[in-house]
Amino acid sequence: MAYDRYVAICKPLHYGTLMSSRACVKMAAAAWASGFLYSLVHTGNTFSIPLCQGNVVDQFFCEIPQILKLSCSDSYLREVGLIVVGACVAFGCFIFIVLSYVQIFSAVLRIPSEQGRHKAFSTCLPHLAVVSLFISTDLFTYLKPPSLSSPALDLVVAVLYSVVPPAVNPLIY
Repeated sequence: MAYDRYVAICKPLHYGTLMSSRACVKMAAAAWASGFLYSLVHTGNTFSIPLCQGNVVDQFFCEIPQILKLSCSDSYLREVGLIVVGACVAFGCFIFIVLSYVQIFSAVLRIPSEQGRHKAFSTCLPHLAVVSLFISTDLFTYLKPPSLSSPALDLVVAVLYSVVPPAVNPLIY
């Protein structure tokens, strides 16, 4: 049953023409498992923080940096731990995305007709733009210096990386 669900994700996107359904299932399972484990780390860390400045977050989204601002304990080690875990996950995802696009572009460049290459690139480039928007706004959110932090800017950037990419994805596919 779970296998059918994974295959249902891969078939509409035509991944079956480039890879076996077993490889697609493994990739989907790895993405879901790593996302679950990553969220489990964040959730455990968040619920173990003592809050002494109330529980009102001055943001549209309840992000970890805003929750850490409410903490009454020294959160330096928590922040470092979250940064290390987040950097490892982000680096792994980034490498996987880059390697995937290298394979995609090399396959597209092997298409013999100019029209076929144009059609393939017109499908890939909007997706690459959305991925770039997500990664750049996400990096800006978590790596900007505290001097640039303002509630309005944090809200705009949070909406950019959490609302715009999922909203644009159906238009791409």
